Amino acid sequence: MTILRFASLAMLATFALVKDGIAQSDEAARSIALFREAGKVLQHPRCLNCHPAGDRPTQSDTMRPHLPRIVRGADGHGPPGLPCSACHPRANFDAAGVPGHPDWHLAPLSMAWQGRSLGQICTQIKDPARNGGRDLPALLRHMSEDSLVGWAWTPGAGRTPAPGTQADFGALLQAWADSGAHCPPD
Repeated sequence: MTILRFASLAMLATFALVKDGIAQSDEAARSIALFREAGKVLQHPRCLNCHPAGDRPTQSDTMRPHLPRIVRGADGHGPPGLPCSACHPRANFDAAGVPGHPDWHLAPLSMAWQGRSLGQICTQIKDPARNGGRDLPALLRHMSEDSLVGWAWTPGAGRTPAPGTQADFGALLQAWADSGAHCPPD
């Protein structure tokens, strides 16, 4: 009887471990699916144009090099003598097609997303050394509340806004974080 009881307990324990592994696997799959959905925003031209991999921003839905030719500068606010704010006003100027925001600038080079896979972007945004020193709660606040990030949904006439709303994006990222903040493998 003892052998039968031991075999039954071993079988129950194995079942519990397998079930737990499936639950963890389902949670990771859900987390990755949520991030892939958020990736539709992160990989949208409104975001990628200001997260270039080089020293030159891109513009428009086609992500063509910025004209006039301009460079990032030491702090992402343009070169000495020609800051972004010299051309970009505090708000969109639709009559001339010039986008604007009070703090218009490029993301730091450590936050470059152009040319990276969604999995690489995910790993990068979770890394405080490459995301402006933010832990996950601060990153979520930045993505869901920062007004420059929010510009992507109100880009002015002639520009395609990022999908959804900033509030939806924030909720999606919160659900991703709550499900373990797993990154896609690609």
